[in-house]
Amino acid sequence: MASSTIFPSLNLFQSKNSTKLITSTRFSGSRQQRRPNAVKCCSKSATAATEEATARQITVKNGNDSLDICRVLNGMWQTSGAWGRIDRDDAVGAMLRYADAGLSTFDMADHFKWEAKTGYNPVRKLNPNQIQCVITEDNSRSIVKNGNDSLEICKVVNGMWQTSGGWGRIDRNNAVDAMLQYADAGLATFDMADIYGPAEDLYGIFINRVRRERPPEYLEKVRGLTKWVPPPVKMTSSYVRENIDVSRKRMDVPSLDMLQFHWWDYSNPGYLDALKHLTDLKEEGKIKTVALTNFDTERLQIILENGIPVVSNQVQHSIVDMRPQQQMAELCQLTGVKLITYGTVMGGLLSEKFLDTNLAIPFAGPPLNTPSLQKYKRMVDAWGGWSLFQTLLQTLKKVASKHGVTIPTVAVKYILDQTAVAGSMVGVRLGLAEHIQDTNAIFSLVLDEEDVSSIQEVSKRGKDLLRVIGDCGDEYRRA
Repeated sequence: MASSTIFPSLNLFQSKNSTKLITSTRFSGSRQQRRPNAVKCCSKSATAATEEATARQITVKNGNDSLDICRVLNGMWQTSGAWGRIDRDDAVGAMLRYADAGLSTFDMADHFKWEAKTGYNPVRKLNPNQIQCVITEDNSRSIVKNGNDSLEICKVVNGMWQTSGGWGRIDRNNAVDAMLQYADAGLATFDMADIYGPAEDLYGIFINRVRRERPPEYLEKVRGLTKWVPPPVKMTSSYVRENIDVSRKRMDVPSLDMLQFHWWDYSNPGYLDALKHLTDLKEEGKIKTVALTNFDTERLQIILENGIPVVSNQVQHSIVDMRPQQQMAELCQLTGVKLITYGTVMGGLLSEKFLDTNLAIPFAGPPLNTPSLQKYKRMVDAWGGWSLFQTLLQTLKKVASKHGVTIPTVAVKYILDQTAVAGSMVGVRLGLAEHIQDTNAIFSLVLDEEDVSSIQEVSKRGKDLLRVIGDCGDEYRRA
């Protein structure tokens, strides 16, 4: 498909004298008055009729709606975090120099956090008659809903299971600082559980810092999704209420954004009692949305037939594990229930780190030194083995290189594009490592038909895991 515009990275971090590539005017970097005639992309003078101006600009229109924009747009996504500290005055000076050079169309989005954090919008200093601001729709968020119950979440969810142990020691203060960094970059949906060690407590500390240190509108985008994983005991109203109150207290919220319910044993029908009590708590305002985790298609249908207003089901889903697309997705399409996926990068196996490695040779490859890596290596073995997995990694690397991104970015985007998927989990090692830049790249990545076909061709070579393992969540219920 032909492209009419290009989005280069708009570097607002450079000093005033370092933007030589675009300083075709006599602007020297000092705070001198800008010359209006220098703006060539959108000037309405006779100069705009010249061949040079025509080459620079293009009109986008539909019916009577039209807008002249520069063919090269200044992309401001780097103000959203992870690219370096933004100095407000230097950044505005840089924007003026871009505009002076005729590059006067700026692209931004509501989830680029600059204005939310500072209350300051640099574009307000620019002459509105000479500048076009192209506001890009926020494609980083989705809505899960059932009837009147709905919740907007980030499409990439920060998974906090790594706080439960086995991934390295977590320092509380460093972890909360890291949570703020993710939220500042627009990645403000966190997934946890009552059994994930201190995860709910960390969220409580984090949300209080948000209340103190961020503006009120910031809090509106923050989401805390938790799980309740009870033992298979009698599900009385008081028992359910007591456990939910514990999570509310730990997370320091009056109402849980989402409560995702897990049940170990389908032969015990107590899960329906528990879900009915959870629905009552939702009606009381203690829970905003009721959801599931690791339920199979048959039980999801039973739950919906019993009138439980489930908005989502969290299931394992990756390029290797496509089970959710075989039965679950069809039911989700019919009922409106969405999928939130985990295991999407297979604990890190779907990454450059494991490309061209041979785990059959001792110490030849990276160690499988976390519970997630060990779990998903078993999934690879069940699917088709390490040799086929290497073919998949090589295919993903070609796609990633084509788009200038990483293998995990492609892996997550591929699953986000699947039927009924509202969000995908990426584990966060809070205070130990971060991947904000890679994660934000997911939202701008578009996989074309060639990309999808090449991935599907390898994925389908593997075994049908629905037959090998069973439906979604069955891996947790087999002896």
